[in-house]
Amino acid sequence: MRRPDQQTTTRPTPDAAPGTTPDTPPAEATGPGTRRTADTGGAARSPDPAGPRPAGDLTTEAALAPYLRGQAAEFLRSLRLHHEHSAPADSGGHDAAAATRALRRSARRISGSLHTFRAALDPLWADQLRAELAWLSGILAREHAYANRLTRLVEALHQLSGPALPAARGVRAAGESATSDAQGRAALGVGAARAGALLERRLTLARTRSHSAALQALGSSRFHAVADAVALLASDVPLAPGTAGRTAEALLEPAERAEQRLLTAVAALPPDDTEPYNEAQDAAWHQARLLLRLHRYAHEVVLGGADPALTGAGHALDLHRDAVEAAGAAAAAARTPRIAPATAYALGVLHADQRHEVEAARTVFRETWPYAAALSTP
Repeated sequence: MRRPDQQTTTRPTPDAAPGTTPDTPPAEATGPGTRRTADTGGAARSPDPAGPRPAGDLTTEAALAPYLRGQAAEFLRSLRLHHEHSAPADSGGHDAAAATRALRRSARRISGSLHTFRAALDPLWADQLRAELAWLSGILAREHAYANRLTRLVEALHQLSGPALPAARGVRAAGESATSDAQGRAALGVGAARAGALLERRLTLARTRSHSAALQALGSSRFHAVADAVALLASDVPLAPGTAGRTAEALLEPAERAEQRLLTAVAALPPDDTEPYNEAQDAAWHQARLLLRLHRYAHEVVLGGADPALTGAGHALDLHRDAVEAAGAAAAAARTPRIAPATAYALGVLHADQRHEVEAARTVFRETWPYAAALSTP
């Protein structure tokens, strides 16, 4: 197993004895500003209790095909549960939401694996199915994202409109009068209720539209074609000609390329002394989050389980994504025509609060990223 100061590990130890397990990772850290627990896009599978898969078993037929078949079977099970809990006679909305999340998890894992290991598969089939699964996952994610965003923003408004502004977000210039501070709190208290109502109207409408779009998508011929393709995948994986019995390099090389792309993206992240309100830097962090997800899925294929050392870093990047989108929603609501000044002020404070949450999530990522060498590049 590679040392943390070198890079993440997607290459199994050739001489690992049966029953061995990877080194114990550092405990997941949390930090300031992570007020809520975000959905991490699906809990990673537990590491294989048998330990790292021997290098001799790393063929597309012995490792990749069973993984894809397993995820396809999970997709079909989640789809069946979704249909059962979405029936008009069923009032279990929570069960339907859980089934939707499981459906998205398996869709993302299939899509990510098709992307990373495209060379070992029928490329035309892989590209088509990957695009369709990305469409489906995006459609299903929107309703959940709007609901979480509204909850996050309303909770933040409630905290910000308390008897005093939190010190981390209400720092004022030295010498400013207590009267001005009291006036600011009063204005925030008046505007917070209106801002909350405005956000609820906007995000509830967006959530309702997303729910309708998801229902329409799940009843469309396009979705049925995707479900049929996944059902076929559960029994037959279209491998590229001549790859069924290839050596470990057929999987190790693309997995290590995914690993290197992640390390390069993390090394290129802006330093920790940058301005938190520079929203142009958000894209680099979003890219790192997507590459971390692809690496995690590749790790599952190659080693039979997720890398637990990256759990905290992945969670921090999910929190970062949530805070960025919440700040954008507050800014968009503040641009609503003809709103009261107190409402605009409250939304402005809320936007600033969420941008500080963005910076806090970046700090947590740097603290929990286990491969410090990748962060040393300016």
